[in-house]
Amino acid sequence: MLLTVAPVNHASAQQVAGQLDRDTIPLEQVEVYAPPLDRFTNGQTVRTVDSRTLEEFAGQNLGEVLQQRTGIFVRQYGPGMIASVTMRGAAAGHTAVFWNGIPINSASLGQSDFSILPTNGFDQATVHQGSSGALYGTDAIGGSIHLNSKLSFGLGSKFSFYQGIGSFGRMNNQLQYSYSNQKIATTTRIYRNFTENNYPYTNRAKFGSPTERQDHAAIEQYGVNQDIGWNVGENSQLSTSLWWNLTDREIQPVMGSNTHEVQKDQNLRWVMDYFRFGTSGTWNVKLGAVHDELLFNRSSQNLVTQYFASSDYEHSFSENWQIKSGIRYTQIEGNLSTYEATDNRLELYHSSSLEVSDKLALSVNLRQLVYEGTFAPFTPSISGGYAIYQADRNALKINGAFSRSFKVPTINDRFWVPGGNPDLLSEDSWSGEIGLVHTFEKERFKVETQATYFKMWVDNWIIWLPTGNFWSPTNYREVQNQGLEIFTDALWKINEWSIIGNVNYAYTHALILSEDNENTHEKQLPYTPVHKGSAKLGLRRGAIGSYINLMYVGENFVTTDNTLSIPSYEILSAGMDYKWRFKKMSGTANFQIFNLLNTEYQVMRQRPMPGRNYQLNININIL
Repeated sequence: MLLTVAPVNHASAQQVAGQLDRDTIPLEQVEVYAPPLDRFTNGQTVRTVDSRTLEEFAGQNLGEVLQQRTGIFVRQYGPGMIASVTMRGAAAGHTAVFWNGIPINSASLGQSDFSILPTNGFDQATVHQGSSGALYGTDAIGGSIHLNSKLSFGLGSKFSFYQGIGSFGRMNNQLQYSYSNQKIATTTRIYRNFTENNYPYTNRAKFGSPTERQDHAAIEQYGVNQDIGWNVGENSQLSTSLWWNLTDREIQPVMGSNTHEVQKDQNLRWVMDYFRFGTSGTWNVKLGAVHDELLFNRSSQNLVTQYFASSDYEHSFSENWQIKSGIRYTQIEGNLSTYEATDNRLELYHSSSLEVSDKLALSVNLRQLVYEGTFAPFTPSISGGYAIYQADRNALKINGAFSRSFKVPTINDRFWVPGGNPDLLSEDSWSGEIGLVHTFEKERFKVETQATYFKMWVDNWIIWLPTGNFWSPTNYREVQNQGLEIFTDALWKINEWSIIGNVNYAYTHALILSEDNENTHEKQLPYTPVHKGSAKLGLRRGAIGSYINLMYVGENFVTTDNTLSIPSYEILSAGMDYKWRFKKMSGTANFQIFNLLNTEYQVMRQRPMPGRNYQLNININIL
């Protein structure tokens, strides 16, 4: 979490400094600061999950938010079970995930489990869709997701209490206390999420397909967040954030199985930032650590710790030209059930953003990573946007990007015993995209539509294959992905009413190009639906709001030869909320119905999902 002292118009510290004819910046604003994520992403697709959506999913996990509200497909092994993201048809490990600026993907697995990233743990989520390795480093072949905390200064004390109850034993609790003056800001948050997950389902693995009740899928989760910010001086800021999260769950068995496996995940994340602002530049030093502990069946324990140290300097030559250069060092220590290993990584990066004219803006990003003496692919990217047409009511803009990204082999890939392969190459990707953004605005009506066509090639795709008595990874697969993404956001105000509409759609054609097996050549990647989308319609008048949301997932295949598939399904949900205020108290109550039509469906084969279910959330704030 990074603090800002930008003025009320939310300009960046660098821009403000350039407007002042002195060496320091007055700390006038109480707003939290984070270097804008889109500063060096001209022409690329960066979208923020709004705070109202996060409120609707209070007590749930990030995977549920992305699945139901975006065109991104989330592979869920059941409600609250392991969940991974596929963005633009890339693999689960091809999405980089950051918390307050530090990468939190597992260094051993090379990916994040989105089911253990509760919405309690962050205040803002931003999705960068598309290849972004030049900006963020390894894993960002398909895109990246950024989670951030927020702090504010000069607001005094605030106490918040949240209570959620729902179907199948769901119970969510959260306490939050914030205090700030002009010098210090702090927020403490404690939460607990629990669900019995004892929902009924049709057991298709048994004769007669009887209706049974899930009896081994309970989840209990605890967590603590601590954010502290300190305005050290007129031109210096220090901030730190800590997030501890413990998830203890029974692993939902596949239909027809009686296994009773359990898994406990414990994650400790810490980050500290120091900022020093000058008249034309900002210097940042960041330290961080991520400790992941996984205990499977109370016997197999895996411990992985990552340490981070980075520094960069951002400089503004003018209002139209900014650059940033930096260095990041990462040390990984793994103590897993079959091996112990360390890994050291050093990366250099540079970014430039230039507004060539009122119509044209460009970004150039460069990055080079070295791990254990091995050079990862050098990753450049260039992107930009050009305003084709702009009038009082209509604006049309064309965006384009071309980039290279990579994923270095995980420590499991290289050191697992038996089977690890230390000679693996980094996965290497080239991608390009082009799109149009149209905005129409008339008095009380506004609509923005973005359509992007993308194409991506991934070489040296790492896959584990049987080699005698054990499995071993190899650079085996070549994959080509292409598709279309469409986003539409609309707002229409009629007297005291507000009508809000959102549409997200993704068409993804992800083909295996490797020719060694004719049964899989040019076949769609498993668990990668060609069609995925969602549409939401909201209505609000004053303190009362309501919405209805439809999610659609097209047919997707279970096997690489595409002979076994999961049929398409549609999930309809609805909800309403009421906001109130009385003297120094305010609050929100919202009621939601998920899977309104009680649709029977599976995301992963033989893993049933819940039918119609309900949730009531109540949030109270005391100033």
